[in-house]
Amino acid sequence: MELSVIVVSYNTRELLRGCLQSVVVALSRSPGPDGDPDGPRRKVTYELMVVDNASQDDSASMVRAEFPGVQIFRSEINLGFAKANNLAMARASGRYLLFLNPDTIVHESAPQRLISFLEAHPLVAVAGPRLVFGDGSFQHSAFRFPSLAQSFLDFFPTNHRLIDSHLNGRYPKTKYEGEPFPVDHPLGACFLVRREAVDGVGPFDEGFFMYCEEVDWCIRLRRAGWEICCVPEAVVTHYGAQSTRQFRERMFVELFRSRLRLFRKHYSPAYVFAARQIIRLGLRREARRAQAAFRRGEIDRTLLDKRLSAYREVAAL
Repeated sequence: MELSVIVVSYNTRELLRGCLQSVVVALSRSPGPDGDPDGPRRKVTYELMVVDNASQDDSASMVRAEFPGVQIFRSEINLGFAKANNLAMARASGRYLLFLNPDTIVHESAPQRLISFLEAHPLVAVAGPRLVFGDGSFQHSAFRFPSLAQSFLDFFPTNHRLIDSHLNGRYPKTKYEGEPFPVDHPLGACFLVRREAVDGVGPFDEGFFMYCEEVDWCIRLRRAGWEICCVPEAVVTHYGAQSTRQFRERMFVELFRSRLRLFRKHYSPAYVFAARQIIRLGLRREARRAQAAFRRGEIDRTLLDKRLSAYREVAAL
């Protein structure tokens, strides 16, 4: 098998349907002639795998009824992103692994272009596509590894130009209009991995329930000598945060739990100390803003209490 496509879903039935349809169309279409702008001249053998993380919206039944060729694994509990992907990966037979969020639409030839790039560059372990939002507008698709500047700008966006700058881990927009370029890590919404590289560094770290799994993986891959790239000619629509927005306060806590785990695993004690001070300073600012919004009547007491509780939980991590 050349390609294993893995999708982890949690209560995103309609988005999942669109994602799977786009994958089937993209990978089943006959290759065009040489020079065809719609894609490379190749046919890909693939398997499509879905892990349903205890969804309550009948996602698994939809997959079984509408996509009988898809392997569906339904968990009775929410395993989290890393463990669910590992479950599928252990059963996957592809030489390449394409990880997709359910809130993505794969454009024609995107998987083929990513595979072709890895085949032409044997030192590259991971290739990510160019992501666009649902309206086709620009979306940052890859990032530099976390820094203290990024932690600071999360809470204190002092200037809009800094938000899109290298200080905040972003690559210039012009990069996405040209040739493939090296990156630290792609956004986890979609990326292709060489199975050989996975066998060398191991699967996702299941200590990450949600967020930072791909960052940790890419750090490990880079330390093992592999390269990571973004391939702008491969395009994928990413709607963004369709699963995580269902539990905003819970996911806020999980985000910082994962970030701090990442820092403790790969960064110095001095870095971890500085990052925690920045986070705590930012949380105090967010708490004041939430209390001010409550006094203005913009949020109710229940929402205020949830936010303050989340901030306190993160501060104690």
